[in-house]
Amino acid sequence: MPFPLSPQSIDAIADIISGGGGHDTTPPIGIYRSGPKIEKFMRACNVAFTVNGSRVPSLVQCLINLNNGFDAEQVLSKIIEGAADPRDFIHEPKRHVAVLDHLNRALRFDGFEVQQQGGRMRLVEAGKNVPVLTELAGLSEVIDFDTVSRDLDRALASSQTDPEDAVTAACSTVESVCRSILIELGQPLPAKKDVEGLYNAVKQPLGLSPDRSDIDPLIANDVRQILSGLATVIGGVGALRTHGGDAHGREKGFARVDARIARLSIHAASTAALFLIETWQRKFPARPLPKADDPAG
Repeated sequence: MPFPLSPQSIDAIADIISGGGGHDTTPPIGIYRSGPKIEKFMRACNVAFTVNGSRVPSLVQCLINLNNGFDAEQVLSKIIEGAADPRDFIHEPKRHVAVLDHLNRALRFDGFEVQQQGGRMRLVEAGKNVPVLTELAGLSEVIDFDTVSRDLDRALASSQTDPEDAVTAACSTVESVCRSILIELGQPLPAKKDVEGLYNAVKQPLGLSPDRSDIDPLIANDVRQILSGLATVIGGVGALRTHGGDAHGREKGFARVDARIARLSIHAASTAALFLIETWQRKFPARPLPKADDPAG
């Protein structure tokens, strides 16, 4: 991602956090925050900040310093996403739309945009909105799928900067879904706990075996082909994790996977995970999925 951000983006972020100058007669785009409230907001973003003189110039200078810092991407992403948090605009949804528009008009010139995915805001590369990822992110939060959300967050964040980690996280997303389904069914985890073993364990209870006999004959072969393809895709995601991910170590400075392949893995894994969740909800509409146990736990 291209950091540092432009001065225009820094000003837009400051506008949203501060709500503008105290003597500005126009309605604030964001939330008007006093000096102490700005300090509190920044502390929530793990940034030590103290107003020195006027609150808006102090905030702008702090953002400039962060923008030129070593970890600008990580810190500023959290600040931007926090400034656009929809929970602060529950009673003013139109203002939230205005906040996103104000931020994105500036950020798009830097190659970014803020998107709402489920109940959270994310700073992403402009034009990278993927419906499956958005749907899965929202669905995983609605059903309290905390492990799935963490794995998806990690995959999205790492796709450009650390594609090998993104591949590992993409595979973990599918594993987390399968584990949660088995937990809710009261089934033991399979002896082989990789993604293929976990998927094979949930196929039968979810009715996803290609050899099922209750499919309309007109589409039976087509459905079987798709289900066989799903198994192949999941197996491929697992194999790529083994050979190209970072779960089993890697040589320093040697990248086996580029960002393009990492994104393909994320898209494939997210599509599979979303299909499994929707299949669960269709087959067991009255049974919410539990929180998934962390595979590393």
